[in-house]
Parts: sequence; C-alpha cells; structure tokens
Amino acid sequence: MRSSQLAPSSRPAHPAPVLAAVVFTALATLLLLLVVTEWRPLLSFDRSVGDALHDLAVGNPALTRTNRILSDWVWDPWTMRALVAVVFLWLLRQGERLLALWIAATSAVGSLMQQGLKAAVGRDRPEWPDPVDSAHFSAWPSGHAMTAVVTCGLLVWLLWLRGADRRLRTAVLVVGTVSWIGVGVTRLYLGVHWASDVLGGWSLGAAVVALSAVAYGRLIASREGTSA
Repeated sequence: MRSSQLAPSSRPAHPAPVLAAVVFTALATLLLLLVVTEWRPLLSFDRSVGDALHDLAVGNPALTRTNRILSDWVWDPWTMRALVAVVFLWLLRQGERLLALWIAATSAVGSLMQQGLKAAVGRDRPEWPDPVDSAHFSAWPSGHAMTAVVTCGLLVWLLWLRGADRRLRTAVLVVGTVSWIGVGVTRLYLGVHWASDVLGGWSLGAAVVALSAVAYGRLIASREGTSA
C-alpha cells in the first residue's frame, strides 16, 4: 500500500506529540503565572517591544495598512476557522467521520479556551495616544496567534496522519509557519497586543494541538486493541 493511502489509524506511534504537549503546556503555564503576578522584567520587555513597534507603525502608514489587511483578513481567526470547516467537510466526504469531528472539536476547544482565559486573566491591552488599530476583549492570550497555531498545526498533523506526500507536507508546514509567525508580528506591530500575549497564544495553541494528537492516537490504539 502506498503511503498516501495509509489510514489514519495505521500511522506509527511517535513520541514527539507527548514531548510537545509537556513543553508547551509548561511554557504557557509559566507565562500565565508571570502575567498574572505582573513580573516586572516581563512587563518591561512587553513595553519596550510595544513602544518600538508602535513608533514604526505610526511613521509608516502604508506598511501599517498592509499589516491590517494581513491581520484582519488573511490571518483573521474567522479565516482560520473557515479553513477548518473546509477540511471538516472534505474529511466527511472521504468517510473519515471520527477524524473530521476530532479536528472540528479541537478547533472549538482552542477557541473556548482562549476566550475563557481572556475573561479569567482580564489583562488590559496596550493603550496609545495615537492608536493605529483597535481590538476587543482582554489581551492574554492573543486569539489571532492561538487560532493560527491551532489551525496550521492541525493541518500539518492531519497530512502526516494520512501519509501525504512529503513535498505537500513541507509546503503546508512552510505556509503554516509563515502564517502563525506573521499574524503574531502583525498584532504586535498594530499595537493591540503585548509580546507576552502573542507568546502565550503560540504556546497554548501548540499545546492544544499536541494534546489532541496524543489523545487521538491513544483512542485509535484503544479501538484497534478492542477490535483485535
């Protein structure tokens, strides 16, 4: 059987998701504690990055407009969720009902988690006398950054799970990496997030994908064991 035809349950087990889940969960937890306790070195870092990028945004209106297009349209969370919806429907057409529901559920859990943390932490967004953009809800974690990592991470995992061609996996990995890094940079450039908000969104998103991959692998292994 060719690798492109491998069923999701036939992919070999891999320890990377477990390690990634531990590392990124620990990193997100550490950032959360530092933000909640208002650790001064972190706040100073956030302010220095924010001040430098805001000055750049105010002085370069054309570049700022480009960043707004990328942030509010190309890499917007709703664009990411629409991509997940397309993948969900495609998997259903392929007869992969469990995997389709798993992808959709992981995306939904990520959205609920970031909204819950925003409400619980209640961190104020940066305020500027001459803002170049605005945003709603609390700051930590960055919803744009977290949603991009969850969506792109799920796509890369899905392609690996289905044994997709290496060139396709590499292309999606490159585009996905540019996307989640890019959207984080745009949020900082536009002055609507602190640097630690974006770092929190990235680490939480990676943790969600890794935990989802681990749980799915164990579910499939359990189902195969039961069938045997």
